[in-house]
Order: sequence, then C-alpha cells, then structure tokens
Amino acid sequence: MPKVKVGENAPDFTLQNQDGTPVSLSDFKAKNNVVLFFYPKDFSPGCIKQVCSFRDSYEDFTEHGAVVLGVSSDSIASHKQFLDAHGLPFTLLSDPQGTIRSLYGATKAFGLVPGRYTFIIDRTGKVRHIFTSETNMQKHIDEALRVLREIGT
Repeated sequence: MPKVKVGENAPDFTLQNQDGTPVSLSDFKAKNNVVLFFYPKDFSPGCIKQVCSFRDSYEDFTEHGAVVLGVSSDSIASHKQFLDAHGLPFTLLSDPQGTIRSLYGATKAFGLVPGRYTFIIDRTGKVRHIFTSETNMQKHIDEALRVLREIGT
C-alpha cells in the first residue's frame, strides 16, 4: 500500500539521472504534469516491456503536458546503457538505496522484488492517481493517459 495518497502533495526529492545530473520533482512544479513510475530492474524482461510501452506512447504524454520519470535502484551507468539500448526519450532516475521508493511506499511485489507503481502528479504537485500492476505493463500507460486527459494540458 503506497504511503503517498491521492490528493496529497507528492513528496519532493532529488535523484541523479542517467547522465549524473540531479533532477528534482519540484523542477516540474507549475510547468508539467509528471508521470512517475517505479520499476524493478534495468534489462529484465518485464521492465524492458514496461519502459518500451512508455517509450511508444511518449508523444501522447508530451501532448498532455507531462514528463515521464522512471525510477529504479540501478546505477547511473546502468540507466544510461538501458536508455541507449532501447531508445528511451524520457529520464531514468537512480535511487540506489531505495529511499524515494520507500518514501512513496512503492513496496516490494510478492515480498521479493521492487514493485511497479505509477504515480500521476499534477502541475500543483498533488498526486492525482496511483496505479500498480506487476504483470499488466500496458495498463500503467493506459491509466496514466486516462488521468492526464481528465487533468487536461
């Protein structure tokens, strides 16, 4: 169960992206809606499917004024390789200690691996939707776009 709830302000954080550049959630406040998704591990089959689904719908996200941020505990170097290997047009953030995952309550799936969670955060910084599914990767995209349509650009 996520610690962050719909209607609450999303906790701010700063993590390094695939290039080692610090990125803060607050960088997007008042400018963009944010699709923040947590995934288990670079280069695992399910994660490849998930990030490629986000990649393939990226234009739909940008048309709705959203930025996409993926978070896992993988290293900056791993994220860079993963991004390059799959032509990902969005940012991957390294959370090596799982601090932000814990802050958001994106807990372990089946008690074993980090879970797949997607948080939709509007321009005011409020969490508008939370979705989790370990097996239905496309539903993460469908749910995010549905909520972004409701929010508007």
